[in-house]
Amino acid sequence: YFDILRKTPIHNWHVENKAEFENVGQWKRAWYYPNKNENMQDAVQRESKAARDSAGILDASTLGKIDIQGSDASEFLNRIYTNSWSKLAVGKCRYGLMLNEDGMVYDDGVTTRLGENHYIMTTTTGGAANVLSKLEDYLQTEWPELNVYLTSVTDHFATASICGPNSKKILKKLIPDLDLSDENFPHMSFKNSQIGNINCRVMRISFTGELSYEINIQANFGKALWEKCMEVGKEFNITPYGTETMHLLRAEKGFIIVGQDTDGTMTPIDLQMDWIVSKKKYDFIGKRSLYRSDTMREDRKQLVGLLTDDPNIVLEEGSQIVSELNQNPVQMLGHVTSSYYSPNLNKSIALAVIRGGKNMLGKKLFIPMESKTINVTVANPIFFDRENKRLNA
Repeated sequence: YFDILRKTPIHNWHVENKAEFENVGQWKRAWYYPNKNENMQDAVQRESKAARDSAGILDASTLGKIDIQGSDASEFLNRIYTNSWSKLAVGKCRYGLMLNEDGMVYDDGVTTRLGENHYIMTTTTGGAANVLSKLEDYLQTEWPELNVYLTSVTDHFATASICGPNSKKILKKLIPDLDLSDENFPHMSFKNSQIGNINCRVMRISFTGELSYEINIQANFGKALWEKCMEVGKEFNITPYGTETMHLLRAEKGFIIVGQDTDGTMTPIDLQMDWIVSKKKYDFIGKRSLYRSDTMREDRKQLVGLLTDDPNIVLEEGSQIVSELNQNPVQMLGHVTSSYYSPNLNKSIALAVIRGGKNMLGKKLFIPMESKTINVTVANPIFFDRENKRLNA
């Protein structure tokens, strides 16, 4: 069948620098950047080490971006997301989780308040079109009284995300007159600025757990911005990284990817994200379903971390997890959703959904494979920097 192919404004740079690509939604995204004879594993290990040790740069232009305007924009977001939005100050960003009516996680992303009645929402790359159509559907059929206007602006901007301990130094060279102090520019805030004479929007948000800045610029300046970042970051060994390294870095921090660690049957509570569900709000999409007897069961599948007894064995994603080997039939407890070898922790790590997993911390379980059985231990899903010290490094 015919489907369109979308490329970011920085695509040609990735091609010139021998990136391998993967398809995400309709987009071609840089997957990894092999040096010389590197295979994917080697490239990802090098990229993720560089991002934690000094600086990494990711093309994040594909994330869905929806411009939200109107006098009821705050009320609209309050109804759409599980957490509260009315008190978010202008210039601040907040992470939000969106549910279906059945209480299951549908999409997530960071939304920024640009003005009193003006927000920009980011969505997952693959979910952007569905989210916009869902929001538009609600506005037109459920809440026609709300004064809100939605516009897809994904193609309008190119986004370069710089992360790592030296990201602040790189940004200082890029935009010398921007005050990057923690007091003036804290985590989860944004500033309008200029690179040369070109307007840009800089957001201090992080999907890696490192000190990170996302620079959003008019799409036709995207490649020039990227090349400028590479140039000023050279002395800090700035390393471009692709989606595979992004997945590894976020897994070290226990951050979910909707559609990989969720499958349409996971509530925020199943994901151990109770903190994001407002107890004070009168209503939001899916709220009532969170209080059904079925969604409140203690033995639902819940997100946990897994560590292998042999730190060099990387689990297969999709592998089934059991507690007893000699049962007939075998009782499946859950499965592995994300699995990587972390060069920053020098061991393999995995995220999994396991029945009653929250109460299983430290429990030994088994993953039966064709040729062997792998022993694993249930762990905290946050493997790296639990205190979030690196966000302000």
